[in-house]
Amino acid sequence: MFPETNLMENNAMSQNGSNPVWWKDAVIYQVYPRSFADSNGDGIGDLPGIISHMPYLEHLGIDALWISPCFQSPQGDAGYDISDYRKIDPIFGTVDDYETLIKQAHDHGLRVIADMVPNHTSDQHVWFKEAMASEPGSVARARYLFRDGKGENGDEPPNNWQSVFGGIAWTREPEREDGKPRQWYLHLFDSCQPDLNWDNPEVRTEFESVLRFWLDRGVDGFRIDVAHGLIKEKGLPPYTERATMVGEDDDKTPSDAPMWDRDGVHEIYRSWHRLLASYPGDRMLVAEAWVKPLSRLARYVRPDEMQQTFNFDYLLCRWNAAKYREIITDSLEAMHKVGAITAWVMSNHDTVRHASRLGLKDVGARPQGIDAAHEQPDEALGLRRARAVIFMTLALPGSATLYQGEELGLPDHTTLDRKYRQDPAFFRTEGKEIGRDGCRIPLPWSDKGPSLGFNETGKLWLPQPDHYKNYAVSVEEKAPDSTLALYRALLAERKAAGLGHGELSWAEERRNVVEFTNGPIRVVLNCGSDPVSLPKGDIILASHPIEKPGFLPGNAAVWMRETQES
Repeated sequence: MFPETNLMENNAMSQNGSNPVWWKDAVIYQVYPRSFADSNGDGIGDLPGIISHMPYLEHLGIDALWISPCFQSPQGDAGYDISDYRKIDPIFGTVDDYETLIKQAHDHGLRVIADMVPNHTSDQHVWFKEAMASEPGSVARARYLFRDGKGENGDEPPNNWQSVFGGIAWTREPEREDGKPRQWYLHLFDSCQPDLNWDNPEVRTEFESVLRFWLDRGVDGFRIDVAHGLIKEKGLPPYTERATMVGEDDDKTPSDAPMWDRDGVHEIYRSWHRLLASYPGDRMLVAEAWVKPLSRLARYVRPDEMQQTFNFDYLLCRWNAAKYREIITDSLEAMHKVGAITAWVMSNHDTVRHASRLGLKDVGARPQGIDAAHEQPDEALGLRRARAVIFMTLALPGSATLYQGEELGLPDHTTLDRKYRQDPAFFRTEGKEIGRDGCRIPLPWSDKGPSLGFNETGKLWLPQPDHYKNYAVSVEEKAPDSTLALYRALLAERKAAGLGHGELSWAEERRNVVEFTNGPIRVVLNCGSDPVSLPKGDIILASHPIEKPGFLPGNAAVWMRETQES
């Protein structure tokens, strides 16, 4: 079934060339459902909560919503452990609610991108339950990666792979009633997330069916979780490094890791591309692929594979003008070679929010969470830089993804008490990694009430810090110089100027300055502390007041229209 909306009709027109393909310049807004808005007061955000704020999302000026997983799940990893891909978890609502969300989004001119998690299931998935109840070598076990252990009694793991969340990447099944040898199963993440065997045709057939299930309900695309991890090297060879997707430094994603970026993944995405192409409306796939170098990443967005892949090199870039210029240039060149656009991103549900990262002494470092025992970011400086960097991000050709709350300038909760921690990475590393809870705090909609407008009961799955009331939507709606007002203005100007479909032209290089032209817009970002001179022209928008005419303050940015000298 296809929702009959004007949006869907416009999508169909774009296939015939009447309109540009929507995803090529889309600004996508990531909704993390459990932290967006809670309609029933149980402390966890839900689908009706998202629906209730659809006018806010339309007013922001975005083009699409990426809805993080809300499928049926025991919530061992906040919904990224799925037990039924065709059901919505009751804490979020129902399939009918999801269909209503899609229709409401379409009515407001927004597309909907669902979050698909194909690398692993929950250990409560019917398939895994069947596997655990069956014998070694069974058809049920062949859907996963079960192996015999090493050592005299099979007491040692099959290899030395480590989990992304810390600890060994293997778990041994419990004692069997039949007394037969106990095998081990692979889980690159938590033990409740067994990896699927994507060399098994049954797995591929099942996921194509799941994609069709949601396409039939009107979703406009899918974000593919751990897109680079589905295929493992034959024989599962030993690997001494931790299977990290990304670390504090930007060079910790080895291209030779046997669990990541194997060539076989591309056959899967070619088949998915064909499946989506059989539906009307320019449906799209976007990859979460922590892959290096950029030439390898570009393989995911060749013409017959996915449409987008998040640019994590950009997300990881330190606050450094020369490095920004390098990454932007290299990214555009790599994607251009395969005819793809670049998808820019600064924050998401897995990283410390950039308003906090940019307030650290080591500016832009990517810590694995921050708590009270760590250096506390300079909140004001972090916000100032976050407001500046969005001028660069939204002026770049291609697509951009925003993480809920960044339009408010929201920082991480950097003093969250350890007793509230829920991220499995925190527990699997025995607290050595603080984890991702700090960037997942429920949004502040109001500066009043016990949950700051998140719900009416005051219940919260993660507590909000007191200063979140200063970032509340109700406060920023009234302030013409707020971050929310700035985002709305930038998004409107980006669309009017067609920047997503534009072409970047670099200005002469200056120390601490990122400066380029895209169409009618000149962008100047000052990454230094001292003021820098501005080119001649009219300032359209500024991230910080211009205190001295003709000069841009430190840690600030502007959009300008150049004037021609007579």
